[in-house]
Amino acid sequence: MWLMAKTGFYSIVQKPREKRLTIRARVRNDLIALRQNYLPTLSRILELNVSDYRFRAFASRKDFSHAVAKIAMDIDYPNFKEEVHHHQGWERARVYQQVWATLLGLQENIIRSKECIH
Repeated sequence: MWLMAKTGFYSIVQKPREKRLTIRARVRNDLIALRQNYLPTLSRILELNVSDYRFRAFASRKDFSHAVAKIAMDIDYPNFKEEVHHHQGWERARVYQQVWATLLGLQENIIRSKECIH
C-alpha cells in the first residue's frame, strides 16, 4: 500500500513470515512525523543504504490501522497538495504534483480508449 499523507509518503508491506507490517519511506522525517502524529508505537527507524526504500520501521497491523484512522480523521482541507505545501513545503508539494499529473494519465488513457471504441 502506498499512503500519501500531509505528513509524508509511506510504502506499507507485510514481508513473508512476518506478523508485523514494514513501513518504508524515502525520507527519515516522514517516519518521524508518522510516529509523532499518529503511531507512537512505531519501532526505531532503520536506515539501509542498499535498499529501494532507505528508511523503514515496523508496527503491528492493529496499531497501524488505528494510525490510518487518525490520519483520516485529520482530513479537514479542500486541497491535498496545498496542505502538503503547508506542512512540508513547496519542494514536496511539487513532487506530489508530479505524481498527481502522472496518475492523471490513467484517467486520460481510459477516456481515449472509450473514445476509440465508439
